[in-house]
Amino acid sequence: MASVRKTLQDARKEKKWTQGQVAGHIGISVSLYQKIELAQRIGKPELWDNLEKLFGIHQTLLREVSTD
Repeated sequence: MASVRKTLQDARKEKKWTQGQVAGHIGISVSLYQKIELAQRIGKPELWDNLEKLFGIHQTLLREVSTD
């Protein structure tokens, strides 16, 4: 099965945002955001700070990778 950051993906979907909208909010490309959500890239610490602020969820939870 593919790896995914499920909490990050669920947080985005709960807000009914596209990956492009999240990428725009935090100032990165859609391609990079997709890779981060699919656990193919890690991203810089500042990126995780921004995601934590955006979703109101601690970045430790957002970084968790699931292989379900």
